[in-house]
Amino acid sequence: MTPTSKAGTEAPRRPPHLTFVIYIAATAALGGFLFGYDSSVINGAVEGIRGRFDVSSGRLGTVVAIALLGAAVGALVAGRLADRVGRIRVMQLAAFLFIVSGIGSMLPFAIWDLAIWRTLGGVAIGMASVIAPAYIAEVSPPEYRGRLASFQQAAIVLGIAVSQLVNWTLVNLADGDQRGHLLGIEAWQLMLGIEAVPALVYGLMTFGIPESPRYLVSRGRTEEAKRVLGDVEAKGTDLDARVREIGDALHSEHSSTWRNLFSRRTGLLPIVWIGVVLSAFQQLVGINVIFYYSNSLWQSVGIDPESSFFYSFTTSIINIIGTVIAMIFVDRIGRKPLLLIGSIGMAVSLGTTAWAFSAKRGSGDDISLPDPQGTVALIGAHAFVLFFALSWGVVVWVLLGEMFPNRIRAAALGLAASAQWIANWAVTQSFPTLSDWNLSGAYVIYTCIALLTIPFLLIWVRETKGKALEEMG
Repeated sequence: MTPTSKAGTEAPRRPPHLTFVIYIAATAALGGFLFGYDSSVINGAVEGIRGRFDVSSGRLGTVVAIALLGAAVGALVAGRLADRVGRIRVMQLAAFLFIVSGIGSMLPFAIWDLAIWRTLGGVAIGMASVIAPAYIAEVSPPEYRGRLASFQQAAIVLGIAVSQLVNWTLVNLADGDQRGHLLGIEAWQLMLGIEAVPALVYGLMTFGIPESPRYLVSRGRTEEAKRVLGDVEAKGTDLDARVREIGDALHSEHSSTWRNLFSRRTGLLPIVWIGVVLSAFQQLVGINVIFYYSNSLWQSVGIDPESSFFYSFTTSIINIIGTVIAMIFVDRIGRKPLLLIGSIGMAVSLGTTAWAFSAKRGSGDDISLPDPQGTVALIGAHAFVLFFALSWGVVVWVLLGEMFPNRIRAAALGLAASAQWIANWAVTQSFPTLSDWNLSGAYVIYTCIALLTIPFLLIWVRETKGKALEEMG
């Protein structure tokens, strides 16, 4: 007899090839690994780039942030492109762009040349940020979808951690000099170029995973769709009925176009507004200040360079721990409760860090924090990363893959992800100026934004735990 819960809901049924389902979700999430690596590896290369091309802080900040504008473009086009050529082809295109960007960034001849390669890598990041959660949501059984969708964020934080480990290793091999020579080029160049290796692996692995059954049904390839569903759905599933269900939803709701995102009365549909604001909030709390500027941040309050590289690595480990916590609980307690826990924790930790930075004293090269405030700042920054990772870091990507109706999912996810990258760019571009103005004040701003996420979640965000994608309306 099949056990049931008290509410009468059947216990989750295991797909016949769960290992295969995990494999294809992990392959798709490799785009997230490259997303994390590419977006954060620049942290270790900043001073090397400054010295090589003798550029001002303003121009250097533009090179750091310009990839995020490319990511906004990539996210914007990925959804519609995926509806035209398929999810797998978009993954392969992203892998190709990652390879080209990595090699080009490793061998630039001018600062504008480097900016172009960084922008191209940003386009790949944007594509990966959209296609992985959409694909994983579409091939995952509802009972496992939250955990499988969280692979995306797990891969992102692993990519961040690996980039920091690579940076630290190469700097040590170059005797602590980012411009020290390794394999005939400078250490910072090798940091950026190593990305081409996992990008090649990602591209090759996409040839071994199936196309999304929803894309196949939309193209009339129903027999292929049934074969895929037979591998990823629970035992006993009526595959003909599932194909009809998907087809009915697609045909009744039409294809995903930009016009579907708007209504005459409200402009953007309310559910699209919610996705856009959710995405923007994820970045406006300032999380990527830690991952893009942590070395400079800690040095700006008197911490020596060697220790700053170490703290950059430890925050990436905390990021992984928080992501694992989210993966464990996202399908157990739901999306919305995790987000609320994270919002409260982020607000407290950011506020504490802002207070600690207010004790900054000295000027020029003689800057420090008193020992108690220095310790509080380190604990607060690590706590912020932990609360972000166990909530907003994972759950936003899960929700974006689930919350939109079939007729607009790809286009809406693309718009929401694009908004996320624009918000990321705004934070990344503005932080050096805000930091020069008042470092504590910058963290007060991030604290206020974290507090604003709480009423937003309570009023507008709906729980999607355990619902089939065809139920989203």
